[in-house]
Amino acid sequence: MAGPTTAERGADDDLRSGPSPARRLPGPRTLIILSLALVLLGGATVWLLYGSSWLRVERVSVSGTRVLTQAQVDETADVTPGAPLISVDLDGIEARLRQKLPRIDSVEVVRDWPHGIDLKVVERTPVLLVEKPGKGGKYVEVDAKGVRFATVSEPLKGVPLLEMELARSVAPRRFGADRLVRAAVRVAGDIPDAVARSTRLVKVRSYDSISLELTDGRTVMWGSGEKGRAKARTLTALMKAAPDARHFDVSAPTAPASSAS
Repeated sequence: MAGPTTAERGADDDLRSGPSPARRLPGPRTLIILSLALVLLGGATVWLLYGSSWLRVERVSVSGTRVLTQAQVDETADVTPGAPLISVDLDGIEARLRQKLPRIDSVEVVRDWPHGIDLKVVERTPVLLVEKPGKGGKYVEVDAKGVRFATVSEPLKGVPLLEMELARSVAPRRFGADRLVRAAVRVAGDIPDAVARSTRLVKVRSYDSISLELTDGRTVMWGSGEKGRAKARTLTALMKAAPDARHFDVSAPTAPASSAS
């Protein structure tokens, strides 16, 4: 007679072993102990961050400044010494620095545990100077974004002066002053480095008529601010090919010209 099948043997084993014992849940006493431990841990953390003297502001570090002094940045940041490090308003410090020190292009404010605040500053770099109207010889610095951010009493070496000499045919309602300044800034950013170092003046007569005057008296007709990279490459090649030329025209980079007078 045949013996029991595999299925029958499995069923017999299940009957002999009985149901699996259920997992025991933590009792009320254990739950109370765990809850108290969590409360104590949370309270200790809050006390450590806000109440203890271990994690408080003891120093403010400033890096990245060139024209601004570390004292100026530190004073404007106005971080309260001894304040809990966790409570310092980083966004507020950043907003205050950018508002009161327009020379700052960007700033990263970070906590340096356990006692420091680090201010990593990036200053704006002037690409043009705009002479302020009236007497006094003041100049406004303009960065590569067209932002006018600071006034200086003397022109900066290596930064060209912007001269707006608009032709009568230029309609202000079509090309506003801000747009023309942005066009000049764009040109200043595209000038080859070797030429930029000797550029004294960026002259704007219209949106399509922007020229350069170099410190040695040479001039460059740049045209509009478009195709700047192509114009820069063409100007570099043209100056090498015609070293004695005094006037260069790269307004149409595919058909440049130079002349000695």
